Amino acid sequence: MTALRALVVALLLMVPALSFAQSNRPPAPLAYTQLEDPQAEAQAQELMEELRCLVCQGQSIADSDAEMAGDMRALVRERIAAGESADDIREWLIARYGDYVTYDPPLSWVTAPLWIAPVLLLVFGVVVARRSFRRGSGQ
Repeated sequence: MTALRALVVALLLMVPALSFAQSNRPPAPLAYTQLEDPQAEAQAQELMEELRCLVCQGQSIADSDAEMAGDMRALVRERIAAGESADDIREWLIARYGDYVTYDPPLSWVTAPLWIAPVLLLVFGVVVARRSFRRGSGQ
């Protein structure tokens, strides 16, 4: 019973913290406004789909409603409108926030496990499947 009370108290203490998750600040000017040039907006949209929301983590900044994602969308649009390339903007964001900000991190010593783990898991799955099929067939 005391564990239940502790859980209820912990949940009640979290409620005020949730009210501080979003500020009352207005969104950045280009967070929800498309660029006038359709080609520039298409370039910005393509880049925004490749960038991860650092708050939501499972969504791109194009899909996220988090305040930080809106700020990042505005930044991408401002820089595209100023004539910067998508690659330059991506590199700047990676330098600022790390490789995690992109859904396609470059191969390095830090990101090597992300690239190698799926291959190792696939090999492991094939080995386990072969062994179980051999046992099932009586060999």
